[in-house]
Amino acid sequence: MQNPKTAPPRSGQPMRIAPSLLSAKFARLGEEVSAVIEAGADLIHFDVMDNHYVPNLTIGPLVCEAIKPYATVPIDVHLMVKPVDALIPMFAEAGASIISFHPEATEHIDRTIRLITASGCKAGLVLNPATPLQGLDHVLDQLDLVLLMSVNPGFGGQSFIESVLPKIEAVRRRIDASGRDIWLEVDGGVKPGNAARIGAAGADTLVAGSAVFSGGRYRDAIDAIRSQALQGRHAMEGCPA
Repeated sequence: MQNPKTAPPRSGQPMRIAPSLLSAKFARLGEEVSAVIEAGADLIHFDVMDNHYVPNLTIGPLVCEAIKPYATVPIDVHLMVKPVDALIPMFAEAGASIISFHPEATEHIDRTIRLITASGCKAGLVLNPATPLQGLDHVLDQLDLVLLMSVNPGFGGQSFIESVLPKIEAVRRRIDASGRDIWLEVDGGVKPGNAARIGAAGADTLVAGSAVFSGGRYRDAIDAIRSQALQGRHAMEGCPA
């Protein structure tokens, strides 16, 4: 993920799909990672919940380290934990490529971003559906990724919150105005039926859990989400699909 002075036009950018391991079969996690990568996954989304910041408890650095040999694509770690700083070096050492955190989880957002980059990872900031965008204006030039939650974090299988679509559009405008190649990721309730609207709003990276893992046909699911998201982007830009 580079940050050139001028970001490429969106029509030339890829549409990345990041299956969320939260919906995978945990008894065979390594096999699941290999299977979705073979099916076309661009990233592996790794959700970390602490039963404190969010009402659920999931997986930690040891699991990240265990799946690393199976992950031939970047591991995209989403930390839903508070406090967050102590876990960042642990996940970097365990094999994370990208580490994202919520602004509410730290006293010093700038310091946490710098900790991530100093650990050798790309830095992402996560905004919940009701979190205002103004905080982005002070740190956007330090970020590699903005992750917008389209559900309230804590559990997989929730329905997409439609009111997040204008928020995606607003963040896309901020990123485009910055001239930086910052990924705009959306997580929560993503499926083929809404991927076109999400792509049209400006997202370029879509996290999908149950929409990928529940049906068993991983390639079909990933292809459908990517195709619909790209169609939405092309329709918004007035380009042929």
